[in-house]
Amino acid sequence: MDAFEKLANAIILQAVKDYRFALQRLVKYPRNDSALYTKREVERFFRSRLFSNITSLEPEMLIQKLHEEVVRR
Repeated sequence: MDAFEKLANAIILQAVKDYRFALQRLVKYPRNDSALYTKREVERFFRSRLFSNITSLEPEMLIQKLHEEVVRR
């Protein structure tokens, strides 16, 4: 794995962690402004050209899977 792939993976993993945390906060505190902001920004990143340039993941599928994961807990 080259340096670009490692960086791309690290960026995506951090976005996933931030998104999970925001979703978990919103389950407990639906009006948490910080969590709402993070959720919107990460979704914007997932749907961005940058995201599609660094990965072949389908953004809507990723968002859906993360939502399902948090709801199951």
